[in-house]
Amino acid sequence: MNKIFMVGLCILLVLGFAGCVSQPEKGTIKIVTSNPMRVMEAGHDIVNAVKLAVEEVDYTVAGYKIEIVVEDDGDENGKWQASIEEAIAKRAVTDPDVMVYMGTYNSGAAKISIPITNKGGLVQISPVNTWPGLTKAGFLPGEPGIFYPTGVRTYFRVCPSDDLQGPAGAIWARDLGFKKIYIFDDGESYGKGIADLFNEKAIDLGLNVLGQETINSDNAREKLSAIKNLNPDLIYYGGVTLNGVVPLATAIKEFGLNAKLMGPDGIMEQAFLDLAGDAAEGTYITVVGIPPSALTTAKGKEFVENYRTRYDKEPGTVSPLAYETAKVVLLAIRRAGVNDRAKILEEVSKIKDYDELFGTWSFDKNGDTTLTAISGNIVSNKTFVFEKLLV
Repeated sequence: MNKIFMVGLCILLVLGFAGCVSQPEKGTIKIVTSNPMRVMEAGHDIVNAVKLAVEEVDYTVAGYKIEIVVEDDGDENGKWQASIEEAIAKRAVTDPDVMVYMGTYNSGAAKISIPITNKGGLVQISPVNTWPGLTKAGFLPGEPGIFYPTGVRTYFRVCPSDDLQGPAGAIWARDLGFKKIYIFDDGESYGKGIADLFNEKAIDLGLNVLGQETINSDNAREKLSAIKNLNPDLIYYGGVTLNGVVPLATAIKEFGLNAKLMGPDGIMEQAFLDLAGDAAEGTYITVVGIPPSALTTAKGKEFVENYRTRYDKEPGTVSPLAYETAKVVLLAIRRAGVNDRAKILEEVSKIKDYDELFGTWSFDKNGDTTLTAISGNIVSNKTFVFEKLLV
């Protein structure tokens, strides 16, 4: 074998080998998700949507491998726990590869984690937190300043907040012809907050609010029994599925009350349908944003089809918001181009005129979305059916 042939062969081998081997990755960027992952399906709906978005970029952005770290901040009953959420946030902050904290599902849990991620300079972004006081003044004393010990805003949300959803529910109740309303809430930041906002708007509209009180799964039936002689034509529940709406719904049916049930998006998930059964039928539900079945943009319809293909089921109510959140996060990482928390935070804050599932929107100076859509839905034949846009 002559020397020229040998040299040529070596060159070909080297070039061929180089062409087959991809460039080394810069490292790993971790995105932490924090949601209750047991009993309720919403946490899985969020994680599935996030995975779908990351799969579309082959788990790689700006030369970094993207790793999704799925955390469960709920107990065995699916209820979020402050101690668990605190531990998850602290673990995320101390991991140098974590660049984004995506969560939480519950606004009360966000009150625990935001100060921790804020101190760690870690951007936190939620698909579904709706309590206004997380970002806006004028709701509870000290909010939102108490959540940002560094003085820098590090928290964002893609969904509209309950200062839109609560009043929209009251207006819808009036338009549906309800006049006598009794309000229950689950006592948590989200549930009591939205119930209070509904209450305030209902009174402004001239509706007869008979009263408001806090319930839980153990006393909901007893509380309803105590006020059934007031003959409300609407029972409004502010809260999430596992905190009392199921026994409330079943008791309305059992007591033969001529009253409908209305609640916010905290109950628009599969567990409510499964646990309440026939008693869920006819429930009116408000939702921030637009449910999957009502998405009209080309990208929105494509997302629904891709989700069905990937998971062989319909996307959940929160899935579009979670997908939108993940897409924004990936865009910010790409624009930053480095695994640097401060630079990724800066790029998230600069998101303007973003156009994906819901049309064009931006983050404002508080970290809130400029999206304002609130939709009305009703339970019919054990499914959630979109009725109309309320806002």
